Amino acid sequence: MDRKKVIIMGAAGRDFHNFNTYFRDNEEYEVVAFTATQIPDIEGRVYPAELAGKLYPEGIPIYPEEQLPELIKKYNVDFVVFSYSDVSHEYVMHKASLVHAAGASYMLLGPGHTMIKSSKPVIAVVAGRTGSGKSQTTRRVVEILREMGKKVVVIRHPMPYGDLVKQRVQRFATYEDLDKHNCTIEEREEYEPHIDRGAVVYAGVDYEAILREAEKEADIILWDGGNNDFPFYVPDLTITVVDPHRPGHEVTYHPGETNVRLADVIVINKVDTADLENIEFVRENVRAVNPDAIIIEAASPLFVEDPDAIRGKRVLVVEDGPTLTHGEMSYGAGYIAAIKYGAAEIVRAKEFAVGTIKAAYEKYTQIEEVLPAVGYSEQQLKDLEETINATDADVVVSATPINLERVIKVNKPMVRVRYELQEIGKPTLEDIIKKQFA
Repeated sequence: MDRKKVIIMGAAGRDFHNFNTYFRDNEEYEVVAFTATQIPDIEGRVYPAELAGKLYPEGIPIYPEEQLPELIKKYNVDFVVFSYSDVSHEYVMHKASLVHAAGASYMLLGPGHTMIKSSKPVIAVVAGRTGSGKSQTTRRVVEILREMGKKVVVIRHPMPYGDLVKQRVQRFATYEDLDKHNCTIEEREEYEPHIDRGAVVYAGVDYEAILREAEKEADIILWDGGNNDFPFYVPDLTITVVDPHRPGHEVTYHPGETNVRLADVIVINKVDTADLENIEFVRENVRAVNPDAIIIEAASPLFVEDPDAIRGKRVLVVEDGPTLTHGEMSYGAGYIAAIKYGAAEIVRAKEFAVGTIKAAYEKYTQIEEVLPAVGYSEQQLKDLEETINATDADVVVSATPINLERVIKVNKPMVRVRYELQEIGKPTLEDIIKKQFA
């Protein structure tokens, strides 16, 4: 029987997982290519034979997504599998139309074919959109579990932007581990806060192999989701975080709506800074699609190192990169802190941007007043450093979860902004987790 030819559309994450769990040893299909988007410098690589398995002795090429129609015709493709996240339902179907017009069928793989069962209990923290507050929610869950005396290991959604063979299974317990694995800013933003709290983090490419290693040292596995993707593992408790600053997105973005429908607990975050009518709109939407979920309201209060350093100053605001880029936000916690603590002026880094940072502004046109902390490559880190140092600000307000000064040299004073999850009312996450996992 001829194998059906497949292209997997991705962004160096869900695409590799879908391949590993459904296609790798499946003799009914031949994956002829991956395409890549969202993340710079991913295309042009090969998914290596060491990871691709016996059916792919030469590995699988990775192309830019822009070439998809030509690739469908070149390889006489039967199926195109959409395998990335944090995009609107309309966007997903535009891609379907493009694929259909090129002659192929369009596929979305779901939890039944891609979730792996763990031998340990799994709590999954996921979201309706990137930037909703998964990170602080995950940190809160870690805190609760450790207070219960549980050994918790965090497994983070993939961000394998380097040597995929070396990144097959990664374990992070120290800052030296971050350096050893040449972590990007995006990776450091997710791993460093856990390391600060003494938690071990696993990530990489092969998530069954990762899970089996993590199970050796965990009482409970905590899935720390990326973007708004649904979990790679079968969860015993699913916590979905939604954002009233983007009302309606919880039911109009893929696969965030899946997370809302799958949720045991829905956290409506940022209620301290969102409009009341937007909070109520989000509540109505999640109730309509998942009436059985427990809804928790939460705030993400800001903690600023030195508020007096902001007051009356010309401030450059650096925000978490993914929240601004494919998260489509125009500002974040840093901007809110700068306004709250009396900055005289917000300096527009866009006017000083160079190289890949300038290109990021051209691609994500909603970003005007703040600087996204993107750093996927050495060149991008250099461009970020040059952009910050070229601005005529008095002080940098940094709301990225990491200490930027560990990876770049900044010629201005820097004030860090942190945020944690603070539940409002009852029940709390602690109530729910203790009831199920005590």
